Amino acid sequence: NEDQLPLRLMFQDEARFGRMSDPRSCWAPAPHRPVVNLALVREFRYEYAAVSPWDGCLDFMTAEKMNTDSMSRFLLQVSEAHKDEFIVMVVDGASSHRSKELKVPENVSLIRLPPYSPELNPAEQIWNVLRRDYFANRVFDSLNAATQQAELGLTEMAANKSAIHRLTNWPWISAILKA
Repeated sequence: NEDQLPLRLMFQDEARFGRMSDPRSCWAPAPHRPVVNLALVREFRYEYAAVSPWDGCLDFMTAEKMNTDSMSRFLLQVSEAHKDEFIVMVVDGASSHRSKELKVPENVSLIRLPPYSPELNPAEQIWNVLRRDYFANRVFDSLNAATQQAELGLTEMAANKSAIHRLTNWPWISAILKA
């Protein structure tokens, strides 16, 4: 049928990135004792990502909150980026993915993973690489600086489709896509 769109399988996930300080005791030679002011900082933004393991396509968005409105905006962004395709989006069981208020575009269909099964979601690998390659041993002066770093990492990762493909195209996914 000429009005049927090609199919794109994508896996979606979100993670928080930001600043968190948790001062710990430290060693210093006697008689010097460091003075460490207690200043706990916990501020985050959320990165939404969807990956297509077949071709290594990575779409992402930054949001202030992880909620139904943010998920709706992300689905719309992905829908518009792939408007000539029908997207089967695999999501976890987060409440924002199950909400009756969630706005799912016409060219998107959601499939939920079983509860407590992050090992089935290749999008989880994106966060491991982002934390290892862009956040390890880094301290940020502001939430904006941390957000810029996350967006830089995701932009660079999205530009390297072959690396995303190798990272996320697990054998069982290849078997599904070839069927």
